[in-house]
Amino acid sequence: MSKSGPKLWTKDFIVVSSINFFMTLIFYLLMVTIAVYAVAEFHATTSEAGLVTGIFIIGTLIGRLFIGRMIDSIGRKRTLFIGLILFTLTTALYFVNLGISFLLLNRFVHGLTLGIASTATGTIVAQIIPATRKGEGIGYYTMSATLATAIGPFIGLFMSQHTTFPVIFSFCLALGIVSLAIAFFVNVPPFESTVKAADIKGFKLSSFVEPRALPIAFVTLVVAFCYSSVLSFINFYAMEINLVEAASFFFIVYAVAVLISRPFTGRLMDLRGANYVMYPAFLLFGAGMLLLSTAGHGFALLAAGFLIGLGFGNMQSSTQAIAVKLTPPHRMGLATSTFFIFLDAGLGFGPYVLGLVIPHTGYSVLYMSLGLAVLAFSVLYYFLYGRKEKELRAALEATATL
Repeated sequence: MSKSGPKLWTKDFIVVSSINFFMTLIFYLLMVTIAVYAVAEFHATTSEAGLVTGIFIIGTLIGRLFIGRMIDSIGRKRTLFIGLILFTLTTALYFVNLGISFLLLNRFVHGLTLGIASTATGTIVAQIIPATRKGEGIGYYTMSATLATAIGPFIGLFMSQHTTFPVIFSFCLALGIVSLAIAFFVNVPPFESTVKAADIKGFKLSSFVEPRALPIAFVTLVVAFCYSSVLSFINFYAMEINLVEAASFFFIVYAVAVLISRPFTGRLMDLRGANYVMYPAFLLFGAGMLLLSTAGHGFALLAAGFLIGLGFGNMQSSTQAIAVKLTPPHRMGLATSTFFIFLDAGLGFGPYVLGLVIPHTGYSVLYMSLGLAVLAFSVLYYFLYGRKEKELRAALEATATL
């Protein structure tokens, strides 16, 4: 990290990143345990257990969709507190046993509150990061979520094998309380909102999403759709090819790849532009998926995880940084929510769509097809953003000097 320039690692940046880490950890920890809980406690069917898992993401999408247009009229820090208080309360409601219907309702509302709180953290962190270090700063910030996607499932599977569900829920509640407590230490700089009441009451597309962020958000959607196949089916694939033990370390290796590369890729994006990160990331992600499709031993499987981490892991932070950079400050909340709506849609609906395809293709052919698709999507990126990057970057630099 460069010692020159505006300071990045401020108290507020660290606290907001920590809150994001704890919330994402709870999300992924419960993602790998809640279906088992539904079956064990309520004798849920397979489809009901799947709905218990997936309805959370639907709630998150709706939460992001509506809070993005209201966050600046409510206030960014106030929105964060509202989201965290409700997020912690709904975490506590997992202790209430009123049947599968109540569990489904609570999962939906829990997702809704995560959508509110995480949109607030993403907007606040984009505001407090210095303009000249946006790519680097957002890269470090999204590492908090990347770590949680690796550590959360690992802790969840470990606790489900060695403890009871009340202990799991207690651990999640404790993390929620910690998130709420440290939020009191966040100082959000004053921001004069230019949002008009008429804009909030309207039902135009621009009232719910940021049009400038839509092209790069769509790129995020398609690559997240491809990555969802890894997130959801890697364990089933590992069982099929007898590499279950190696697969247990897959997301740890993925996280290591992101941790090693993110400091350099974020800085590179700020200095040279997004294309210097995105095109290699497409290549690495596609290569990782192709290697995964032919993995015959543990080393190949973990090498695929490393390549996918270098690829998709850096795409995720780069596309978020692009969405924020393209947007005026008073639309930053909408840009952040727009990015996450498309990311969540790809990760949330991908497993359902791909689950319909797998019986006809098998896992190996699926991963090979998606690897080729990722490489092809680099052309989509070129037309939606890549070819315009130089002129957009020049315009942003000109604005910064005014």
